Amino acid sequence: MMDLEKLEQQLSELPLYFYSFIDPDGLEFSQRIRYICTAECPMYNKTWACPPAVGEVAECEKKCRNYSGCLMIGTIAEVQDIANIDETLATRPAHETITNQVRDFFRQQGVDPYVLSTEACAECQRCAWLDGQPCRHPDRMHPCVESHGINLIPTLEENGLVFQYGENIVTWYSLLFF
Repeated sequence: MMDLEKLEQQLSELPLYFYSFIDPDGLEFSQRIRYICTAECPMYNKTWACPPAVGEVAECEKKCRNYSGCLMIGTIAEVQDIANIDETLATRPAHETITNQVRDFFRQQGVDPYVLSTEACAECQRCAWLDGQPCRHPDRMHPCVESHGINLIPTLEENGLVFQYGENIVTWYSLLFF
């Protein structure tokens, strides 16, 4: 049995902008969100963390809804120029480090969460997906939230949050299903 009080104590010690326990059944799944992956992302069909490897949106939804709980975490970072994609993306590793710390908090309690985060996975120089092989590091690979067709905007609004805070603020979110 997971000790949520202990987990919340650990979360309070991290530089999180936000965290909330949410009901997976309240998440909105949409093929429209997945469209971003297929139409705009250069990682489409190149990694186990992205479509089509993660499965159809309906499969992703079923997988996520099989969990009874979900922890949503958020971090923010300030940049000089939000339009500079390189500068913006340079803030992502700090969020991923925190996501991994939270994942490890769960694991310390004997719970292996299903983690969705911000990346297309960069664990290997060349993803095994490209060679038709199984993922080499499934314990470290986190598909991105959008790859599962999850529209976070309604969930953020329910928690009094917005996706974009201002000209030079980058927001990152992860979901840990348990």
